[in-house]
Amino acid sequence: MSKVIEHKKQIVSQIADQLQNSKSTVLVDYRGLSVEEVNELRGQLREAGVEFKVYKNTMTRRAAAEAELTDLNDTLVGPTALAFSADDAVAPAKVLNNFAKEHNALEIKGGVVEGGVATIDQIKELAELPNHEGLVSMLLSVLQAPMRNFALAAKAVADQKEEQDA
Repeated sequence: MSKVIEHKKQIVSQIADQLQNSKSTVLVDYRGLSVEEVNELRGQLREAGVEFKVYKNTMTRRAAAEAELTDLNDTLVGPTALAFSADDAVAPAKVLNNFAKEHNALEIKGGVVEGGVATIDQIKELAELPNHEGLVSMLLSVLQAPMRNFALAAKAVADQKEEQDA
């Protein structure tokens, strides 16, 4: 087999691994963005720990088939870039959605979340969620509320008894 075909097979298997192992992958159409805008987007994604790559659609289709995500084939039309995140499922959607609001040229096409194909609407809903730290702090405040309320009630009862004794 030629070296070129072998290299392409390696790239396809790498894409398939990323599709399967990342918490979320977002596919975007980047047509119309200037070089400066693409560099700005890459910087924002890098800060969020997201890998941003452009692959040929034929390679991505083969990788999607290998990863059993053939529903992605409908979105693989025209220039397509993929944003992978192995750590945070919300990060790629959030960064790309915010960037798309500022730059009309960027269009979210769809994606993969936790191993399942996601629609544009699902990706946009994911973008509206707080990040991991925000979700943890919300959970902690919900868990803390009953304890805080109990402490306040106990203090009120203690204060009331002090007033009665005085």
